[in-house]
Amino acid sequence: MPIRVFKLMGVETVILTNAAGGLNQDFKVGDIMIIKDHINIPGFAGHNPLVGANDDRFGVRFPCMSDAYDRDLQQLVRAVADELDFSVFMRDGVYSVLGGPSFETIAECRALRQLGADAVGMSTVHEVIVARHCDMRVLALSLITNKAVMDYQSEKKANHEEVLETGALRAKQMEKLVSTVVSRIPNTPTHCS
Repeated sequence: MPIRVFKLMGVETVILTNAAGGLNQDFKVGDIMIIKDHINIPGFAGHNPLVGANDDRFGVRFPCMSDAYDRDLQQLVRAVADELDFSVFMRDGVYSVLGGPSFETIAECRALRQLGADAVGMSTVHEVIVARHCDMRVLALSLITNKAVMDYQSEKKANHEEVLETGALRAKQMEKLVSTVVSRIPNTPTHCS
C-alpha cells in the first residue's frame, strides 16, 4: 500500500534499502550491493502483491519485471560511490527474498546460491514489484550485514545482533550515498493546471 500511495502522490522514483545475508562468498560484511535483479521465492508459490483484481489506475495486469531495477540509477549510484571513495565496498548482484521471519537454513542458502542469488533477505521484492506495476523507477541497495552460513561444519549462526551492528557501522556511509544519489536525480516537471 505505501508504494501505491507514493504513486498517487506523484512519486516517480523509489530508492529501497535493506539488510541482507551475503550468499556470494566474495562479498564481505559491510559491503553494499546494488540490486540488479531479484528472485522472488514466495512468488513461486503464488505469493505476489499483484494477485487479485488489477487496479488499472496503477498499471497493466502483467507488468514486465526484466527491467525492474533502473539501469540509469544503477550507473548513477556507481558514479556517486566512486566520487565518495566507496567503490571498495560496492558490489552488484541478485537479491533473493524468502518469507521469514526465520533466518535461512544451510540447504536454502546453498540452493539460492545455485539459482544465482548473491544475497538473501526478507523484504524489498514485493515493494519493487508494486513500484514497477505503477511504472515507477526503482533503485535498491542491500547492506550485507552477515555472511550466510553455507557449511554444515560451521559453528557460526545467523543472528539479529550482527545485522544491527553492521547496520550501525555502515549507516553514515549509506546515508551519504543515498542522499547524494537523490540530489543527482533530475527533477521532472510536474503537470500544471
